[in-house]
Amino acid sequence: MAKITSQAKRLRIYLGEDDQWQGRALYHAIVMKAKELDMAGVTVLRGVMGYGAHSRIHSAHLLDISSDLPLLVEIVDGEEYIEKLMPYLDEMLKQGMVTIEDIEVIKYGQKPPTR
Repeated sequence: MAKITSQAKRLRIYLGEDDQWQGRALYHAIVMKAKELDMAGVTVLRGVMGYGAHSRIHSAHLLDISSDLPLLVEIVDGEEYIEKLMPYLDEMLKQGMVTIEDIEVIKYGQKPPTR
């Protein structure tokens, strides 16, 4: 089995489940824009509890009224692809937080490139 390592960026977007962009879920709009830009992949994770800038706790507990659970949109790709997405995020995000980190990626099961 082949093992390929490379350098990349990890983009994390922290937002709420109820956040909207042009009449649809913001997380969905971000995923669709990333797909349109031919990014490597996107994962949307739903948190069971959290709070952000306004310190209002969002929880999946049955007795809580809030259904606006915290979401994390995570994208791993090359720096040039992350940079292509950033102007769209600047327009889409009214609140939330974005982090970008340098990471090492290890891919298993792929044939190494031949040169």
